[in-house]
Amino acid sequence: MLITSVVVYFLMTIAIGLWAAQRVKSSRDYLLAGRSLPLYMNTATVFATWFGAETVLSVSATFAKDGLGGIVADPFGSSFCLIFVGLFFARAFYRMDLLTIGDFYRKRYSRPVEVVTSLAITASYLGWTSAQLTALGLVISVLSGGEISLNNGILIGGIIVLGYTIWGGMWSVALTDLFQTVIILIGLTAVAFLVGGMAGGPSKVIAAAMDAGKFQFWPTGGTKEWLWFAAMWMTLAIGSIPQQDVFQRVTSAKDERTAIAGSLLGGALYFCFAFVPLFIAYAALVIDPGFARLFASEDGREIQRILPSLILERTPLWAQVLFFGALLSAILSTASGALLAPTALFTENVVRPFGPRMGDRQFLLLLRVVLVVFTLAALLFALNSKSTMYEMVQNAYKVTLVSCIVPLAAGIYWKRANNAGAMLSVVFGLVSWGIAELTAAEATVPPALVGLGFSLLGMALGSRVPKG
Repeated sequence: MLITSVVVYFLMTIAIGLWAAQRVKSSRDYLLAGRSLPLYMNTATVFATWFGAETVLSVSATFAKDGLGGIVADPFGSSFCLIFVGLFFARAFYRMDLLTIGDFYRKRYSRPVEVVTSLAITASYLGWTSAQLTALGLVISVLSGGEISLNNGILIGGIIVLGYTIWGGMWSVALTDLFQTVIILIGLTAVAFLVGGMAGGPSKVIAAAMDAGKFQFWPTGGTKEWLWFAAMWMTLAIGSIPQQDVFQRVTSAKDERTAIAGSLLGGALYFCFAFVPLFIAYAALVIDPGFARLFASEDGREIQRILPSLILERTPLWAQVLFFGALLSAILSTASGALLAPTALFTENVVRPFGPRMGDRQFLLLLRVVLVVFTLAALLFALNSKSTMYEMVQNAYKVTLVSCIVPLAAGIYWKRANNAGAMLSVVFGLVSWGIAELTAAEATVPPALVGLGFSLLGMALGSRVPKG
């Protein structure tokens, strides 16, 4: 019955995605849903930007292991990202009427800056997208009782997501996000009530977490601990702002006010609801302390089995259907956007400028070809990584933190920012970060902050060069 329900759910999702494809008449429809989403749909897509596999499986397990101090990047950093976008970037993005975030770097600076930032942002998506595919593979493997290996599950999951995203683009993402957000909210809330009751009630779960020190948020120690704490938070809170999926979901709104409100509401909803899987994960440890053995595994991905194992082993069928429906909704809603975003950016801002002139139909075909190629690259990354999804996400956004956020913010808020400053900012940030990672990865100052500092320096020095 559970497998049948999952199969039916997959078929419904694919059907919605294919139905959405009927609305795609142009590349703008494919990438931005025609800039026509009402507030409720825009909020759902922004919420789904972050509420994915890592929130349900990886962030929750990391909390059970390390407490609040271990998850400062997500949900704390990621929620602030969406709020920062709504407050400081959504208006500028919407008014410039851009197709991709790469277009901003070209319009504000130059073609070379557009290409180098677009490459950096595209590369950052490999970890993010792979995290979603890894989760989908894990779910398929667990549901099959081990009959399907994790790697084969990753392959199957990649094919499913590609199948409904390739035709409908952002319209498929938006409509499936709306459907999946409803499933997430209903499913996880019901499971939280059930599992909380099994653990002796919410008060017992919260008291157990408090006694174990899991609510310790601020770092203890000296300068190094505080700097690493700040770097983790900034990686997602700031480093994920210059991302195409965030940009797409904001600018898909029907008007400027909706773009701002949708980002703020989506960020607030995400922050509040992200604590539901944290509660469920710690309740699992209260119910069966034996799950803590997964923390010692050499394969970091193993701790992500806590919730699926609990649900399959200890709950009735209706709860299994709701949980896995919600989990698959979280994964699919994020994965589809994570595939479409780098596809749009790479095609529009890296491939198209150097290729022959093409009409809109040819461009749509090229988008779909690049989507397939990027999916294959993400699958290879996922199949060869032993990191948790939470670690994959953090590593992904270090790239954009050290290379793209400074030119973006300066381009909007600093009139003196120029092409030389933007290019030096990107180069200084990436090179210094790379050197720091190779030579001083455990130093007092985290490599990500070294890269961000040099990115700021590059912008300041380059912008002193007079325009020729």
